[in-house]
Parts: sequence; structure tokens; C-alpha cells
Amino acid sequence: MATTDRGSQLGEQVKADAKQFVLHSWSVQDALDPIPVAGAEGRYFWDYDGNRYLDFASQLVNVSIGHQHPKLVAAIKEQADKLCTIGPPMATEPRSTLARLVAEVTPGDISMTFFTNGGAEANENAIKLARWYTGRQKIVARYRSYHGATAGAISLTGDPRRWPAEPGIPGVVRMLDPYTYRCPAGHPDPCPVCTGAPHFEEILQYEGPETVAAVILETVTGTNGVIVPPDGYLQSIREVCDRYGILLIADEVMAGFGRTGKWFAVDHWDVVPDILTMAKGINSGYVPLGAMSVREPIAAWVRDKYFAGGLTYSGHPLACAVGVASIEAFREEGIVEHAAALGPVFESLLGELAEKHPSIGEVRGLGCFWGLELVRNRATREPLVPFNAAGEAAAPMARLAKTALGRGLYLMTHWNIVMVVPPLTITRDELAEGIAILDDVLAIADEYYTD
Repeated sequence: MATTDRGSQLGEQVKADAKQFVLHSWSVQDALDPIPVAGAEGRYFWDYDGNRYLDFASQLVNVSIGHQHPKLVAAIKEQADKLCTIGPPMATEPRSTLARLVAEVTPGDISMTFFTNGGAEANENAIKLARWYTGRQKIVARYRSYHGATAGAISLTGDPRRWPAEPGIPGVVRMLDPYTYRCPAGHPDPCPVCTGAPHFEEILQYEGPETVAAVILETVTGTNGVIVPPDGYLQSIREVCDRYGILLIADEVMAGFGRTGKWFAVDHWDVVPDILTMAKGINSGYVPLGAMSVREPIAAWVRDKYFAGGLTYSGHPLACAVGVASIEAFREEGIVEHAAALGPVFESLLGELAEKHPSIGEVRGLGCFWGLELVRNRATREPLVPFNAAGEAAAPMARLAKTALGRGLYLMTHWNIVMVVPPLTITRDELAEGIAILDDVLAIADEYYTD
């Protein structure tokens, strides 16, 4: 991509201003070296010097439809000409239409939606509503969950990102994860953790089921490992919830809207949650948008109640207009079906990488949602970098990601996991391009492997 001296100078100014004036998320500010992004299209973005990158991370696993999709860009422009913003008490065509479309694509009798500005706010409102509806206070959440960075959502989060925010909101109880590769129970047969119900019921025994309002979980765990639950797990959690009058909240902020090859990941197991939270893929982040959708019994209950939740920009016209255009494009272009068809392709290509690279301990995923767990030894399963690694301890993964970037491949890594999560619209040729670069840079991980 062509560049000019003026363009290069602008890029340097953009980077300098970003480093001096912007407080960046989840970062040591002085260590940042951000890419000054000049533009993007499809599955690629580029900087002011014309360096082009294949986006194998969909940015933060949110640009599901790809960059600058013409239908979404047109929807923003068209809505901006009509109405840029209006208060949430008003009814607007984009919000009303999007709510109806969400009811059409979500599972079961999910029928009413509260729109937010992102996934964290969706989860905040989900736990508030669960407490109001049940009259109970405790929320069960898993250790490898990530539910957002706001006060309540970060308290629900189980991974170390919650530590600086503690003490968090009261009433959060932890549950172990169905992480079969590193099962905390040792994965006996049958496994009390990975089958779901026995472990969950034991926690309820200690906490008192009558005190628990809801269990919240990422249907497929995202940044903490792309952990797909074993068949039967979600069904068993659903059954325990039903037995004790506990609500099931499925956080599909990352896994929803086709990422796993279904409209929602719960569809793989025919489970209908009481509350479904979403963001990211609902409109690929073109304008900030999240949503909390509820089943008909909760919708019926809340209709004559005072809903004590509100956001100035809830159901923002620009954001909802893009959401409508996105769902329409997904349907017209068969994007969910395309993601489903690519699932076996990912499995095959990544499986071939595992045969070549001993540092790959496990390949797991669904649709266009995959993770490679890197290890120093397959027998012991010692991770390539330790849990919550930082600084020099995290150097092997940092080196791998930086080398890939130098080759034009943008990767998301977290601890010892390489996430392979490109836009759902990726072509076979683009996928092959990315896998070839990944194949080369995995040689770095192999250097640390010990027999």
C-alpha cells in the first residue's frame, strides 16, 4: 500500500500523541508501542507507512463481519442523516427493529432486550435484574471467566484482571471450569467438574441454593483459553438451575453472533439461558453496542415493574442502525453458515500444525473460534509461559506475537494461548496465508520445548 512522507509523519504524530495523552487499557503505559492505524478493509488493516496486517484476532474478537463492510458503513451514514441521537425514553426505528431481530435470532423464548454500550454493561444489568427477579443476592461465576472491566463485571471475572479492583461487589461465589486439558479435579470418569452438576450442586450445598440468584458463565470461554464445554455440561447446569429456581446467564459477548458457527454458542447444546448477554459481534463494534436479552417469564414479570437501570446512550440510533444492517448482512450473505463451514477447515489446518510443532499441547475450538495451547512438554503439559505471566516470564509469547506482526499477521495471545479468531468473513486463501505465517513463527515456541 502506497505511503508518503506526509503520511509517515502523521503516523508518528498519532503514535506520539497516543503515548503521551491516552491512558490505554490493560497496559503498562511506558512499554506501549501502538500501531498507528491509517485504515482497514475486509480482513486487513494497515499503518501510515503502508504496512499491511492480516487481522487474525478480529481486533478484540469483535470485528466479526470484517472491516469497513459497505452495508454497515452505509447504515451509519444513512442514520446520521436522519437522526444522530435521541434519549432512551423515545422510540426509534433502529432500536425497535433491532430488538425484534434479536428476538428472531436468539434461542427459545428470549423476547425482550435492554441495549447497552458494551458487554460489561450488559453483564452489570443482567446480575442486577437477576437479583431483583429472584429476591436473592449471590451470583456464581467461574474462575476462568472474563465478564468486563466495570465494577460489577470485574468482580464476576475470575481471572487475575480482577485483582487490582478488589474488594469488589459482595455476593460473588466462584466455581471451577470444565477445562478438560487442565481439569482441576484431575478429570476422573465421571468428572464432577467437567460434567457440571455435581460440582455446582456441591457449591450450592455450601452456599444455600435459596441465596443464589444466578450462575453466569461464558458459554465458550474466550480469552482465558477458548475452552469449549464437554457435551452435556451446559444441559446439566441448566437442570440444576431449574431445580433450585436459579437463573442461568450466558455471556455470549465474544462467542455470540456466529463466532462458533451458530448464531449463539448455546445453540450447539440446545440450551436456552434465562438471560443472554451480547456485544462485539452484534454490530462488529462499528459503533459501541451491547445487549441483555431475557426469556418471556422475566419479560412478563418486568413489564409492570419499575426497571431501575438506565444508560444515557442505551439503544443509540447509530449503534442500533448498524446492528440492524449487520444482522441483515449475516442473513443475506450466509455469514453464520460460512463460519460453520470453516470450522472443520480450522480443525484440519490447526491439527496439521500440531503434528509439526511439539509445542502445541492442544487445539480446541468451534467455527471461527480457536485456541492453541502452547506447552514446554506435552507429557507434563507445562505451559510455555506461567499462569498470569508478565515481564521476562512472558517473553516467549511476546516474541512469537511480535515476530508474527513483523510478518504481517496480527495475533491475539493470552498467557500460553494463541487465539485464532479472524473475522467470520475470512476466505480460504486468507486463512491459508495466516496459517502459513503462524506455522513459521511457532518455531519460536518449539525452541523452548523439552523432552
